[in-house]
Amino acid sequence: MPPIFAVRRGRLLRAGTACGVLLALAGYLVAHYLTAGPGAPRCIVRADGESYSLAPEQAVNAAAITAVGTSRGLPERAVTIALATAMQESGLRNIHHGDRDSQGLFQQRPTQGWGTARQITDPVYAADAFYTHLVQVPGYSRLPLTVAAQRVQRSGFPQAYAKHEPGASLLAAALTGRTPATFSCATSPSDGKPGDPAAVRAKLRRDFGASALPAAEAAGRQGAAAPRTVTVPARPVRTTAVDDGPRRRGWELASWAVAHAAELRITRVSFDGRVWTADESRAGWRHDTGRTGEGPAAVRITTAQ
Repeated sequence: MPPIFAVRRGRLLRAGTACGVLLALAGYLVAHYLTAGPGAPRCIVRADGESYSLAPEQAVNAAAITAVGTSRGLPERAVTIALATAMQESGLRNIHHGDRDSQGLFQQRPTQGWGTARQITDPVYAADAFYTHLVQVPGYSRLPLTVAAQRVQRSGFPQAYAKHEPGASLLAAALTGRTPATFSCATSPSDGKPGDPAAVRAKLRRDFGASALPAAEAAGRQGAAAPRTVTVPARPVRTTAVDDGPRRRGWELASWAVAHAAELRITRVSFDGRVWTADESRAGWRHDTGRTGEGPAAVRITTAQ
């Protein structure tokens, strides 16, 4: 075969392989969205007449991205940029394949120095890596979202991030606690299995850091009155947000717990005179008549028995 035909054949094979990867990725995303039909459990943010809906898997990943950002002391704008980027790159799903060697929430590449395949498919590691690069962009919080995201991602389609900014802004405001009681999930019917408070504690410490829980609570030394309840103090971290405080931090923790309700079999979350329960999850947050007026002291997370 003449060399020119060999070159063309090689190009066609590479192009065919790339198209196959993209089609597989598209099929994966479409399948996920189609299976999350009207009867599937959903999470939703409602604020200022706007709403944004997502599946529980996406909510868990969004909550992890938010927790990593705020625990680093970053402002809400950084979380918005990170969420919009992950919405575009993976649909907020922890994808284990993509274009070339891209993987994870942000489609980071081991060959580009983002970490090993195992690391970048860990949502906490991936989010931390994204923020590490974002904070190195001068004035990132004042840049257009597309510009800030592109400085980190080096995408071939930089303007694609823009369409996700409204949803990311709503989600960031809710998950950082700035808009209280605006994030809720409708959980699926109980499978009858008990929850594990130790798993809740481990996930809290994984997403927010070891300081999220006092030593006694982290060890699980609780009173007999509430053996399945994890109590998390609403202690704010130092951020650049002028309105940060115990109440905002508490609502971030409460929203995180609701996002993980299906995964960790959480049946009740209470904070600041409000309560969310799995058996009335479609009603969202309600006034907690048993604790109204107690103030933003701690978030209480109860698992299934």
